[in-house]
Amino acid sequence: MSLLKLRRRPESAVQLAQRDRHLVWRIAALLLDYPTEQTLAMIDQLTTAATGLPDVIREHLKECLEYLQVTAPLELAASYVETFDMRRRASLHLTFYAYGDTRKRGMALLRFKHAYRHAGVELGNEELPDHLPVLLEFAATVDPIGGERLLGEHVPVLELLRLSLSDNGSPYAGVLAAVGATLPPPTTADRRRIAELAAQGPPEEEVGLEPFAMDPALFDGSEGRR
Repeated sequence: MSLLKLRRRPESAVQLAQRDRHLVWRIAALLLDYPTEQTLAMIDQLTTAATGLPDVIREHLKECLEYLQVTAPLELAASYVETFDMRRRASLHLTFYAYGDTRKRGMALLRFKHAYRHAGVELGNEELPDHLPVLLEFAATVDPIGGERLLGEHVPVLELLRLSLSDNGSPYAGVLAAVGATLPPPTTADRRRIAELAAQGPPEEEVGLEPFAMDPALFDGSEGRR
């Protein structure tokens, strides 16, 4: 992605209540997860829930909600894989941007593992703990303070992901904008980090990361990646 496209994200003009932040995280966790039959059956319910959010947040979520509502399931699944699994700059695994599949990433994943364990969530083998939908579900339903801390530590990555999705015209870009509106805006240091990550791209060094996987089904009502 060109550094010339590092546009500022839309800023929220409202102060979000704690309940609204948790609701945004819950909705975003479901929208950013793989579009299973169970998740798609909830779109009307999520749309209704979003109507209670401030206008600016609702607008961020609107495009993705409508996209999931009107697009055929097979097309949704194929597009999801192409968007998030086939593009290195659109990974939903937050530590991937800085460390790629290198040994250093294991230490970064431990930060998530310890936070989940501290909140009483045990690790499984279904998903790496830095998977954004898993973190959002954790923040929304298990440990809002610990989850918000982890989200805040990864503001540069979240903003880079939003920019990447926006540059590719993805309907998921608005979901990242909604999540960003629940967190402090990027600082000058954050923007320097965004530029560095955009210029360098994730490093490459294939290693096994299985010990750091977790089971998102531990979160009541959530649906894990397939």
